[in-house]
Amino acid sequence: MTVTHTLAGSEPGDARGRAPLEPPASPRAVPEALLRGARGLCPACGAGRLFSSYLKVSPYCPDCDEELYHHRADDAPPYATILLVGHIVVPLMVLVEEMYRPEVWVHLVLWLPLTLALCLSLLPPLKGMLVNLQWALRMHGFDPQSAEREGPPDGVVPVVRAVRPIR
Repeated sequence: MTVTHTLAGSEPGDARGRAPLEPPASPRAVPEALLRGARGLCPACGAGRLFSSYLKVSPYCPDCDEELYHHRADDAPPYATILLVGHIVVPLMVLVEEMYRPEVWVHLVLWLPLTLALCLSLLPPLKGMLVNLQWALRMHGFDPQSAEREGPPDGVVPVVRAVRPIR
């Protein structure tokens, strides 16, 4: 004999009385999103600017109104930048040291500006790629069905476009 318990007022679903989940959303193209992120473009439309300033991600795409405030880039872009720049600069530094044995001041004049220029130029594309990767994989709040989804941050007004009547 099998006994089934149903919570009062619950809809059919799983054992906890929750409604069945909606079917998963269609997949998003990861390579296309990464290329758009490297160029600093919106992951959804590829036309709007991803950043409102050097590293500040716009809360919404100015062209398609895609919500972008869900990203959680945090410390990953600087870590990736340091890793990439280190793999470029350190071998060059060792090569120059072994071949020419320059003075310390020559190393400082060569490698400090190169390191700074590479870091500042690679950080925005890497951050754009990470934000767009999160969008493509529906991480954090980029999935409408996610429990992590949250409303816009304080001071950010949701974009509502007026619909023009067809004449």
